Amino acid sequence: MTSPILVTGASQRIGLAFAMHCLEQGTPVIATYRTRRPAVDNLQEAGARCFYADFATNAGIDAFISTLREETASLRAIIHNASDWLPESPDSDPAEVMAAMMQIHCTTPYRINLACRDLLENSDSVTDIVHMTDYVVEKGSAKHIAYAASKAALENLTLSFARLLAPQVKVNSVAPSLIMFNEGDSEAYREKTLKKSLLGIAPGETAAVQALQFLLDNPYVTGRSIGLDGGRPLV
Repeated sequence: MTSPILVTGASQRIGLAFAMHCLEQGTPVIATYRTRRPAVDNLQEAGARCFYADFATNAGIDAFISTLREETASLRAIIHNASDWLPESPDSDPAEVMAAMMQIHCTTPYRINLACRDLLENSDSVTDIVHMTDYVVEKGSAKHIAYAASKAALENLTLSFARLLAPQVKVNSVAPSLIMFNEGDSEAYREKTLKKSLLGIAPGETAAVQALQFLLDNPYVTGRSIGLDGGRPLV
């Protein structure tokens, strides 16, 4: 029986697209969500096992790990896609913003990876962990300082876990820039943002799905980050 792929934050955008892709390929999926959007029902109808998970607290992480271990004895891969995007502002407490960003982007993957190591190693074949980081890891962000720092910490976890878990488990990251616009984004904003990359497009979720599938398929890539940014660093 094929081991499931765990996709965190699978109720929208990249997480949803990749979870659906896996199901279409006949691969079982365990998906987490924080907000129960209609897409969660769609995932369940397609065959995914979907679980609410509050990664904002250590108790929430503990509860999810316990649920996961009750659901499966092995995993084909873990895709750490759950994320948040808090900016610094005059109305926010900087300590709370940093703690929240580090909790979701660093502490959660760190704890799940350690707790589920045996589930990944129970497979007969090589398995995978993929961390979804961000283009801002390379350059920082004046408006999202804590977010950028937490994603950089996640990229460093990629290196450490690749060392720890080789050769049974490959560990990589995908660092996207603009993948898709939000529904309310203005035409002026879209035009300005597209000019920030060499390729000048918003490729949509398919580009991220292809990058994730490449990492799962390739037996000789670990400890690396794939920049999914259309050549943005060269502009």
